[in-house]
Parts: sequence; structure tokens; C-alpha cells
Amino acid sequence: MKVFVKKSIKSLLASAEEGEHTLKRTLGAGNLVALGIGAIIGAGLFVRTAAAAGGNAGSAVTISFIIAAIGCAFAGLCYAEFASIIPIAGSAYTYAYATMGELIAWIIGWALVLEYALGAATVSISWSEYINNLVGHRIPYEWCHSPMESVLVNGVSHHGIINLPALLILFLLSALLIKGTQESATVNTVIVIIKVAIVLVFIAVGWGFIQAKNHSPYLIPANAAPAILPDGTKYSYLDFFRHGWGGVLRGAAIVFFAFIGFDAVSTAAQEAKNPKKDMPIGILGSLIICTILYILFSWVLTGVAPYQDFMHAGKEASVAYAISTYMTGFGWLSTLVTIAILLGFSSVILVMLLGQSRVFYTMSTDGLLPKVFSDLHPKFRTPYKSNMILFIFVGLFAAFLPESVAGDLTSIGTLFAFVVVCVGVMVLRKKDPNLVRPFRTPWVPFVPIMGILICAAMIVSLPGRTQLSALFWMIFGLIIYFTYSRKKSKLGSMGDILPDASEFEKK
Repeated sequence: MKVFVKKSIKSLLASAEEGEHTLKRTLGAGNLVALGIGAIIGAGLFVRTAAAAGGNAGSAVTISFIIAAIGCAFAGLCYAEFASIIPIAGSAYTYAYATMGELIAWIIGWALVLEYALGAATVSISWSEYINNLVGHRIPYEWCHSPMESVLVNGVSHHGIINLPALLILFLLSALLIKGTQESATVNTVIVIIKVAIVLVFIAVGWGFIQAKNHSPYLIPANAAPAILPDGTKYSYLDFFRHGWGGVLRGAAIVFFAFIGFDAVSTAAQEAKNPKKDMPIGILGSLIICTILYILFSWVLTGVAPYQDFMHAGKEASVAYAISTYMTGFGWLSTLVTIAILLGFSSVILVMLLGQSRVFYTMSTDGLLPKVFSDLHPKFRTPYKSNMILFIFVGLFAAFLPESVAGDLTSIGTLFAFVVVCVGVMVLRKKDPNLVRPFRTPWVPFVPIMGILICAAMIVSLPGRTQLSALFWMIFGLIIYFTYSRKKSKLGSMGDILPDASEFEKK
């Protein structure tokens, strides 16, 4: 069928070097590792840790991080194999196009919008909360929160109107991306060094403030007293996914957002100097470093403050809250951490916007999206029109959605993409076992199957409203595909059907 037309790896590599549509190769292995860390350490660590601990996992959020990391490790190994074989912008979308056909590729490309675009929106919302915390909450609640949010202060109810700070940071970083990838990577590397240093300082100093009682019981019991939310309502822990091991599993799905950066590295493959060698280093190296930091950080945070606190105080600025409330004499660290978090969030948004624009760039060159998404700036060689459009699109989500809704949708889009990449590795291994693989995923099919099972389990554990929203998003995407993309597809219109791995380029 036409909708399952596949691109050969040979044609993929050839299309990446076409004249005016060629991205500039400027990134080395160090840049890619820093790019991964830049995307990984951000809202997931500083915001989603407290959200998962307070609402679902308690102190056992450390176990949630381990579960999420294992799922990411399995998927990361599969990503590394694909990235070394197909060093092209587009990430999971490109891999699916080569192994499972155009329709599946479109579905993945559309799911990646949830990952990158909504990921950027989620982190910009957190950035807004922290900048307001830094300036002493001088920005009125109404102008830095979604219309879907409200808070009760001294008996007075305040409702959000629009999140203006989130729009500001999105605008500034979109402008930086238009300027150039190398400039963006340099800024990102500096930010990574600063924020990793601050994370290490928090772990070292906070370790001395850990109270054993905050880690006991380690898992939230079913009969835990309800937590009080900012609007005065009670939050019950009776639901299966709000206590015990069910809570740990949903906690893993929530903090999974913290790991989405490593696959964003693969979207920059077409801008890597030596992608076959450097892409696996960038993907797996950033994942390993961040996992270790995550486990240590979550252990300290939940040891310093009781998990119930994260439901009624601190919210997105939970780390600063824990320091100022429980770490007497370290008010300076709270300010320093807030600054580092703002820088960290900025680098995450930067990488998410980079990833989304590169996915749209590739889909556009394939004809599945309008040409405007692949138009490159005559001087900077960046998809500047795509960045402009994305600023508007992402800005709408950031301005009018709360962090929790955007974050869960980001996680489900990412998990779905990971499942398809794991399936793709098995498909390609069967179709072309002799294909040259600079990096080989070990223990196939065990590794991809485990990646599929763990990621699927985390999808199931997410709230039903998130699953339903993602379903509607995918239906909307399929309508676009069958009414526009299928007709405009360059590969489909050319009849360049290469379904067999025998067509793939071999050594």
C-alpha cells in the first residue's frame, strides 16, 4: 500500500546532502553529550521530581527514577543503533520511515510534537514560576499562570489569565536558534556546566539536612492522610496509582519527562561532524550521567522535605521552597539554585525547540509538511521560518495550559516514540541482518522487547484524561495525513517504493 512506502537508507543519506537544504555540520561528541544533558536536566529534575513524590511515589520517587531510567536505557540503546546507521535529522520519525513505512513515520512525527513542542511549553511554564520566585513574586498571579489554574490567598481567590514570562523565554530562545546551531550549542554548554555544578552543591549540602523520618514509610501507604492543595481542596491517596507500587509506577511515568533529552540528541545527527561515532556517545553518555544525578538529587530532596509539602507549597519552585524552609542558614543556596534552575530550564527549552524544528524540517523535505518548515535562512542555514511558527504554536500551549497537563502529554508522546524505535530495531535486524551497524544494540530482541514493555507500562499508568487527549491528538494528525500529507508526499508521488532491506546500502 502507498501509505506504507519506505525510504531506503541510501536515499535518506543522499537527501541529507542536497545543496541548499543541507544543514551545517558543526557538533562534536562533547557538544552532543552537553546537548543531551542540557535537555535532560531541567523541569524533570527540579519540578517533576516533587510532583511525582508529592502525588504518587513519596520518597520512593528514587525507585521511579530507576524504573524510568531502565526503560530509557533500553530505548537509548535502540536509538544509538539507528543514529549510527541513519545520521539524519528527524530522530524516530526518520527511523520509522526506513523500517515501517510512511504512515507509521507520520504517526511518530506527530507524536514527537507532543514530546518536543509540548516539552518546551512545559519547561517554559516552570521557568515562569521560578523567575517569579526570584523577583519576590512581584509578577501578579494572573499574568504568570494559565486560565485553568487558581489559588486561594488570604481568603481571596486568584485565577490565571495568561503566562507572559513563559512567552518571553520562548521568544528569546527561538531568536537564538534562528541565529545558528553552533551558537546555540555553545550557550547550552556553558549553561550545562553551571547547572550541573549547582546540582552537585545541592546534593552535597542537602545531604546533611536529610531527616530519616521523611524516608519512612518509603512508599506512600494506602491510608495516608490526604494532602491539602493550593486551592484548599484535599488530595486523596486511595487511588491505586497514588500509593504503594502503583504510585511508584505512575511516578516513573511522571518523572520520565526528565529523560526526554537524550533522544533529542538524535535530532541533531545531520549537524554532527562524525555522527556514526559521536551519536551513540552523545545519547548514552548523557543518559548515564543524568541518571546518577537524578537518583542522588531525589534522595536528598525527599529527605529534606516531607512529600506532602510538595502538594501544597513550592509547586514548580519546590527545590527553592525546600531549601528556604528546611535548610536553615542556606538562603543564599536557594537563590543560587533558582538562578541555576532558570539557566537549566533555558537550555532544555533550547534543545526541545531545536529538536522539534529538525523533525519538522525533515518531514517538510519529505513533502509531508509544507515547504515553509524546511526553508533555510540564506546566511545562518537554520530553518528560521519553522522556528518562528513553532514559537507561536508552543507559545499558545505555554500561555494557556498548566504545567501538569502539558508535562503528562509530553511523556506519553515520548513513550510512544520510544516503543516504535524499539520495534524498528527488531524489524531492521530481521530484514537486513548484514547491514553495517557502527553501533549495535546488544541482546536483541531482549533489549528492545524490555524497552517496549516498560514504556507501555508507563503509558498505561498515566491518567486517563492524558491518554484520551493523546488519542484525539493522533486522530487529528491522521486527518491531516490523509487529506494533505499523503497527497504531497515526495516518495509516494514518485513511486519510489523500497520496502525490502535488500535495497539498503551495504558495505
